[in-house]
Amino acid sequence: MELLAARWVLPVTSPPIREGAVVISGSRLVAVGEASPLRQAYPEALLTDLGEVALLPGLVNVHSHLELTVLRGRLERSDFRGWIGELIALKAQRLTVDDLLVSARLGCLEAIRAGVTTLADTADAPTPLMALAESGLRGIVYQECFGPDPAQAESALDQLQQKLAAHDQFLAAHSPQASGRVRVGISPHAPYSVSATLYQRVARWASDQRFDLALHAAESHDERQLLADGGGAFGESLRTRQIPFDPPGCSMVEYLDRLGLLATAPLLIHGVTIDPAETPRLAAHGVRLAHCPKSNAKLGHGIAPLRSWLTGGLAVGLGTDSVASNNGGDLLEEARFCALLHRADARDAAWPDADQMLRLLTIEGARALHLEEEIGSLEPGKRADLIAIDLCQPAVPPLYDPVTTILFSASGRDVRWTMVDGRVLYEKGQVMTLDEEALLVATREIAVKLTPPPA
Repeated sequence: MELLAARWVLPVTSPPIREGAVVISGSRLVAVGEASPLRQAYPEALLTDLGEVALLPGLVNVHSHLELTVLRGRLERSDFRGWIGELIALKAQRLTVDDLLVSARLGCLEAIRAGVTTLADTADAPTPLMALAESGLRGIVYQECFGPDPAQAESALDQLQQKLAAHDQFLAAHSPQASGRVRVGISPHAPYSVSATLYQRVARWASDQRFDLALHAAESHDERQLLADGGGAFGESLRTRQIPFDPPGCSMVEYLDRLGLLATAPLLIHGVTIDPAETPRLAAHGVRLAHCPKSNAKLGHGIAPLRSWLTGGLAVGLGTDSVASNNGGDLLEEARFCALLHRADARDAAWPDADQMLRLLTIEGARALHLEEEIGSLEPGKRADLIAIDLCQPAVPPLYDPVTTILFSASGRDVRWTMVDGRVLYEKGQVMTLDEEALLVATREIAVKLTPPPA
């Protein structure tokens, strides 16, 4: 049993505690409160005083692409269809499985250093599952499936099932290492890469097998145009490849409802073009949202209707998306950008406030992944997923309110210490579970072969 004391403890679901502490037994929290009475109540606990830090739940990233980390800064182009095409070509032609494993490990390394303890990762290769298991992080890996041609539906579903079976075998073989931290879901990618037939087959099978679903939805104007009349860049791409697509003439939300996907209460990623009037329909189905404001902005897609989702009672978490479209896995920076973006858009300096953003980073992100009973707040019985943010770095003090300071002054670079399931993954500037130096060397080698030739 260990007692961790800190200048501030932020339970999230209850007020901040000055001179607070938590008591940990194994992988679970036993008690949370003021340090002095907890020391008296648990005299046998080993005391660790973390000093001038804020101790809070580990951050929850509800949408990432770990296998794309080595593409950071490589896909700096403006047209989304071309961006996707170049990404696909680079993965297929220049990146080996070993490269993708390096990429996923690098993403995990960045997450640990930035205080992200849980990731919902969308991936095609098995490497993010491997990286999460060995890194000590908690995660859900949503296995992607593709098949825009209706004639591909059966073979695409077969391939998906084979990949999921391989994931099961990996987790069974590495169960002591993963220790229940990592699980698997399914991600039928997007309407321009998944036919209506495949959507329906996957939804039925996932429901029968109790797999959670996550899918990119309502992300861009081109996607909306594809569904409306078959036009836009994605419609042109399908026609060029002679892939039939019958435009439904409706919104993405209506399309998913017709196909039975809303009935699975999926995690919808992006949601930029969702009409706020559709929020009640999403809420009625228990749909969850992954909000990725930096990626949405960088790719020029727009601003998602976050206020409508939150006032409508939807479970919403923050995601970084891939660093290929965001350039950083710093979830604290994502939250700050999110708050400032929505304040500017609404011309409202009061919303969202720091407390709301902290909840999106933690307990609401956990709720979006159906993990709120296990993580997302500091409460007795929950998992010991904790981070400590240094309050003494030059850009952070003075401190008048710990939540405001963390959201508007601190960043992932100020994270001093990271723990998952009672295991310390990062302290004194060192990640314990990954070889940082070797990863950086391997990343530089991959970058050489990804560097485009001189114009």
